[in-house]
Amino acid sequence: MIAAFVVGTTATARIDGISAAGASPDVMVHTPAADAELVTYGRPVFAPMVPVSPSGTPTPSLVTRAALDFLDIETTVLDAGLAARTAAPTVDVGVAPGKDIRTDHPVPDARSAFESGASVGRALEDDELLVGESVPGGTTTAMGVLTALGEPSAVSSSLPENPVERKRSVVAAGMEESGVEPGELAGQPIDAVMRVGDPVLATVAGLVAGATDAGIGVTLAGGSQMVAAAALARHAGVTAPLTIATTPFVRADETFDLRAGADALDLTVRVTDPGFDAGDHLAFERYRAGEAKEGVGMGGALWLADRAGVPMAEVRERIVDYYERLVEGDGSE
Repeated sequence: MIAAFVVGTTATARIDGISAAGASPDVMVHTPAADAELVTYGRPVFAPMVPVSPSGTPTPSLVTRAALDFLDIETTVLDAGLAARTAAPTVDVGVAPGKDIRTDHPVPDARSAFESGASVGRALEDDELLVGESVPGGTTTAMGVLTALGEPSAVSSSLPENPVERKRSVVAAGMEESGVEPGELAGQPIDAVMRVGDPVLATVAGLVAGATDAGIGVTLAGGSQMVAAAALARHAGVTAPLTIATTPFVRADETFDLRAGADALDLTVRVTDPGFDAGDHLAFERYRAGEAKEGVGMGGALWLADRAGVPMAEVRERIVDYYERLVEGDGSE
């Protein structure tokens, strides 16, 4: 098993009220770079801090790292448009950060991102691939891509109250600016990302296409953003079995019908409950309240840990240890 984390940025995240992936817009630009460091080293290096939401919810990468600690899995990070430097070793796919989707063609290098992702996927030497992502604002770009492809376009949110109407208005403005009607780009995944997406989505879709071409089984670890990536892969001609591994927090989101999205794209769904109801620590409390929900491969890492027989109580203890050391403490080992 190889776990690949695709990290990047989109200026769409700076739109007010869109994302909780960082304490402020200025800090949010560091979130994907910090997530790459956390899954690689278990601590921030160049990043100024562990990403937390305005209410103190820790980044899902903290949960992912805690679960991976119990597993013997090779990891790799793909830089799909980082706007801040990371100390994590990365495969640079050679794309720029995405622009605000309300601008014309916010991802002009979408084809390059897809093709680079596909090259990486074909070069992997394993029989299983788990793919995670980190891109603040990514549920809004996911909605844009799904709308352009003509797929069910409901998406989840990192916020407790999903700003659905705000996202729809942003997507509508983006589609108008790029001259796209809903469903017009069915069968044209590159154009869909180029006009209303982000570079991470293009890279993940390419990675899926390349890996499945090589006969590798692919599990997409995430929520609605990974549904959008799966949609892009399907519209690019991928017919191989695909799995979505996610959390009960995504499944419980009443604004996003996970089952409908998965059924429309013939995806197998795996949901792993980390048992956050069993603890009263802040690291669990805000997830139970519907914040963050998923990201950076969290649901997939939990699924792999559960599949390996790791007790969720041990994963929770490790999460608390990371939180108290890296968020509440001084970050020292």
